[in-house]
Amino acid sequence: MLGGAAGWLGPDGAAALALSLKVALVATAASLPLGMICALALARGRFWGHGLLNGLVHLPLILPPVVTGYLLLVTMGRRGPIGAWLEQTFGIVFAFRWTGAALAAAVMAFPLMVRAMRLAIEAVDPRLEDAAATLGASRAAVFATVTLPLVLPGIIAGAVLAFAKSMGEFGATITFVSNIPGQTQTLPSAIYTALQVPGQEGAVARLAALSIAVAMVALVAAEWLSRRVAARIAGR
Repeated sequence: MLGGAAGWLGPDGAAALALSLKVALVATAASLPLGMICALALARGRFWGHGLLNGLVHLPLILPPVVTGYLLLVTMGRRGPIGAWLEQTFGIVFAFRWTGAALAAAVMAFPLMVRAMRLAIEAVDPRLEDAAATLGASRAAVFATVTLPLVLPGIIAGAVLAFAKSMGEFGATITFVSNIPGQTQTLPSAIYTALQVPGQEGAVARLAALSIAVAMVALVAAEWLSRRVAARIAGR
């Protein structure tokens, strides 16, 4: 696939596509467990700070992406408190690396993932979980055998939406990791770069068409997978 894309998009476009896929997959997989925990806490939790957690989760949707990227840079950069500690302790560097692009994409996509999973959890009838608990099942067993299968369509939808959002993330990514071809240049960054060069209208159109196609495939796949899983749960 990428070999054919290299001829149609050019080497830089194909490299940007490959990096975008890598970043989106890593961002989605890494944020999925935390997203599930936050969704459960927001849907079922009753604790002090519930509103604060809800606000923090959804903050990337409200803030300009450049501000989110700046906050990542000052906290997770090599001179930031968390970034410096990670580099000194574990040798992990995010700023101006593809891993930073994945982090920025995960942060920007996190609210969409949590929202989809939270709505799925809130749609589950608590009486079903209570019935399983009265039969002696532990809370972990109730979650694994009752809650998780029922909210699986929401988890799938949230993961696919997060993947699509990660593929299209631009503002926070370019602020945090810059736009280095072959290293941090994702598909949106490649479009931005091509727009700055006269005579690159054809390349921009191809990259934009590819971005639209990827987003549409992800959205259709999310809907199809959710319906299939829901039908299987219902026994249809």
